[in-house]
Amino acid sequence: MADTQAPPVKQVRVPEARAARTVLLRRARELALVPALLLLMVLGAFVNDSFLTQRNLISVLGASAALAMVVLAESLVLITGKFDLSLESVVGIAPAVGALLVLPAAQSGWGSELPSFVALLAILVVGAAVGAFNGVLVVKFKLNAFIVTLAMLIVLRGLLVGATKGKTLFGMPDSFYSLATTTFLTIPMSVWLAAIAFAVTGFLLKYHRIGRSLYAIGGNADAARAAGIRVERVMLGVFVVAGVLASVGGIMQTGYVGAISANQGQNMIFTVFAAAVIGGISLDGGKGTMFGALTGVLLLGVVQNLLTLAQVPSFWIQAIYGGIILVALMIARVTTGRAQD
Repeated sequence: MADTQAPPVKQVRVPEARAARTVLLRRARELALVPALLLLMVLGAFVNDSFLTQRNLISVLGASAALAMVVLAESLVLITGKFDLSLESVVGIAPAVGALLVLPAAQSGWGSELPSFVALLAILVVGAAVGAFNGVLVVKFKLNAFIVTLAMLIVLRGLLVGATKGKTLFGMPDSFYSLATTTFLTIPMSVWLAAIAFAVTGFLLKYHRIGRSLYAIGGNADAARAAGIRVERVMLGVFVVAGVLASVGGIMQTGYVGAISANQGQNMIFTVFAAAVIGGISLDGGKGTMFGALTGVLLLGVVQNLLTLAQVPSFWIQAIYGGIILVALMIARVTTGRAQD
């Protein structure tokens, strides 16, 4: 007599199925910005005839380059589970120091009139020094990253106003503007540099042990330390790199605007967080990709351009950015299934 017993049904473990579902939701969240971008492009064509012109699209990219560098910097810090609010002030103070070193006293400079390459190097050094100082306080002294970097934001903002005496700095050498004014295939070099920075960082995060270390630290620092990762050294390095990237963003912003004002970078951190969060960078650490962060930058750049073309007052743009952050946080809560601290 034949055995009529049904074969055992293969069961999927609930934790594994839930983990797979979470991964798929996070991927969908990142890729969801692509059709959103396309939808905004179509909408822009109806809002203003000049939106889809080559000149306007290149303008969007050029205006977003500095923001992209700061978002890249903040994303690296967020992946490790920390914050750095001072990056917006680095965007202002770093290029201002370089300008003051190269400008004569008659043009509100310090009168040192150093060569351009020395001043540009000083800009990067200032960014690295601020990042190192933040890193030491957060990593070595175990101080709260949010409070430390908020205090540094305020300190640097005051130093910028004091050093420039509240004036706008003009007349820097052409090298200060070259990233924004020099083009390759009609696209500014600042855009190419930002694209390369995102591509290299994305590759390192996905395929290099340093990238895996960042995700491990953000996911569970104690477990990462037990696995042999030098958590303190890596996190300190991340703060330094973030400061350098923000200083490069400051150079880009200087070239795009054509001057350095006493409030350069002010309130930029809100837009930075908006781009990072809607791009899928988790505020809890350990999650996020550079592709998602980049699409977040592009989305906000297109939104701002659309609102400008539609002659929407600038204060409404900030309100809209705040709404975008709230929506992104709610989406993150749904996709991860976890409460946010």
